This record gives sequence, C-alpha cells and structure tokens, in this order.
Amino acid sequence: MTTIKTLSLTTIITLLLVGCANSKPVFTSSGTKGHSIDCSGELSTWGDCYEKVSELCGTKGYRILEKMEDKESSIFAGKEGLFGSSTHTRNLIIQCK
Repeated sequence: MTTIKTLSLTTIITLLLVGCANSKPVFTSSGTKGHSIDCSGELSTWGDCYEKVSELCGTKGYRILEKMEDKESSIFAGKEGLFGSSTHTRNLIIQCK
C-alpha cells in the first residue's frame, strides 16, 4: 500500500472516531461529583458537548465549572511532499444540579 493510501485510510478512520462527545466522572475542588466532557476533534462542536450534558443531567440543569478550547495546526515535510495537521480540543467540566 502506498504512503498516500495509508495516510488517507488513517485519516478516514480517525475522523470516524472523533465525531462524538464522551464523559468521565471527576471530583470538583469542593469534593462534589462533576463530569469532564470531551468533545474534541474537527468534526465535533460545542453542541456535541452540550448534548452530552443534557444526557448526563437531564432536566435537573447544570453548572459550568470550566470551559476550555485549544486549536493547533502543524505542517511538516516528507519525501512525498508537505503534510498538514490540526487538532481542536474542547472540554467542559460541569456539575449537575
């Protein structure tokens, strides 16, 4: 398999895996239970994060404790030419009411 085909296949698989938000339980600075919600990736949006918040908290409501976002891009050269890459990280830490 050529390098280009390998890179294309890797890119497609990566894009399929990053399209949704996931969460894990955390403890807040006050010792109460919260949730860290990760909706990173080029295909995800803040809307994906808030959809996950709705799944976790329902109609009880929630409080945002921290909201983080970071975008990075890089370009590198190889035998085959120039390649670019970008990452988009989004994370919410919330507490259900």
